[in-house]
Amino acid sequence: MGKSDYYDILGVQKDASAEDIKKAYRKMAIKYHPDKNHGDKSAEEKFKEVAEAYEVLSDANKRAAYDRYGHGAFERGGSQSSDWGAGHDPFDVFREVFGGGGFGDFFGFGDFGGHARQSGKRAGSDLRYNLSITLAEAFGGVEKTIKYSRNVTCEKCGGSGAAPGSKKITCKTCGGSGILSMRQGFFSMQQTCPDCRGVGTRIETPCAHCGGTGRVRDSCTTKVKIPAGIFDGANLRMRGAGEAGTNGGATGDLYVVVYVSEDKRFERHQNDLHCSQKISFTTAALGGEISVETIDGSANLKIPAGTQSGTTFRMKGYGMPLMNGNGSRGSQCVKVLIDVPTKLSKEQREKLLEFEKLCAQKGGGFFQKLREKFE
Repeated sequence: MGKSDYYDILGVQKDASAEDIKKAYRKMAIKYHPDKNHGDKSAEEKFKEVAEAYEVLSDANKRAAYDRYGHGAFERGGSQSSDWGAGHDPFDVFREVFGGGGFGDFFGFGDFGGHARQSGKRAGSDLRYNLSITLAEAFGGVEKTIKYSRNVTCEKCGGSGAAPGSKKITCKTCGGSGILSMRQGFFSMQQTCPDCRGVGTRIETPCAHCGGTGRVRDSCTTKVKIPAGIFDGANLRMRGAGEAGTNGGATGDLYVVVYVSEDKRFERHQNDLHCSQKISFTTAALGGEISVETIDGSANLKIPAGTQSGTTFRMKGYGMPLMNGNGSRGSQCVKVLIDVPTKLSKEQREKLLEFEKLCAQKGGGFFQKLREKFE
């Protein structure tokens, strides 16, 4: 079966720019990389095809030869085949795309071209803790004590994983190199040895306390300071409170995700607090001053004469504090609702009807609605 067209393999047009070819290759290489498709021979073959296609199309001279002669340009005896594979490192392709760190580092194992990780250091994992607090606690800030489990450095072996007095021996799987190599044709790959994890040595007698892992499970207690004004879903990062690394690797972090529970009195919008307050229809009609409950006490609110039900008043400086806002606060938005009595005495009804007649020349809209309420 003949080879597939290089342009088709990368999914680009024949007039594609060098940058488009590089982007297409990067996408395909990640998709079919063997480290992401363990045991998938089809993906492995596809990965080789992609690398070969990019090898040609990323080189201006080779691309020109391919456009003119096709695959025959690189066959043995072909007029353009003299430089194919001469002193060529196929993994320069990966380094060009992924930078000096190496394509292998992108996936978390040894770099291609023989630069395997020999230190064996691995950073510890980050952890997440969900913490619920009340709106009042979010308003004033609070300190919480939390308990969680994590892997910590074994005290018996100091994290080495070796029993006292034991020594390290050369890993038989990789012969002490810390890497395993695989080659098929011009294509080769190197990855971290799975038995020694790139260190090149193995422990002769594992630590009995940690089983040779260098870490043990432990229950931890720590205090978390919640800043005033924190939002629902905010992350607090506690450096070094995650899981311990291996072979001297850095300790991970703990991310505390704060959830602010709903409050029966207030609804929060950013730094503003919204609430409803009932007032009498006489206060709405004549105006007056009412007492309003706030998150940290009470305050007076002036109601102008003729206020309509559903009107919202903004009380500046009575909302939630701004995080790191030097004491600044949002507003409390109070929506007033006219409290219409459900029952009226005969005398009250007569007085209201009498007043409605006096207001009839001015529209009397409010009292018309009141009449409809009780008729």
